[in-house]
Amino acid sequence: MARNELRPIIKLRSTAGTGYTYVTRKNRRNDPDRLVIRKFDPVLRKHVEFKEER
Repeated sequence: MARNELRPIIKLRSTAGTGYTYVTRKNRRNDPDRLVIRKFDPVLRKHVEFKEER
């Protein structure tokens, strides 16, 4: 049970508005705020920022 509380599953949604998402886990102790990561969006075929939504 502790695994789910410490490393929750999160969705990273593209800020470009394509609707593309990545699903990953994050460590709440190291990253208590919402993540913003620059990743590849295959719809646009570019790297764009992805923001966390829970």
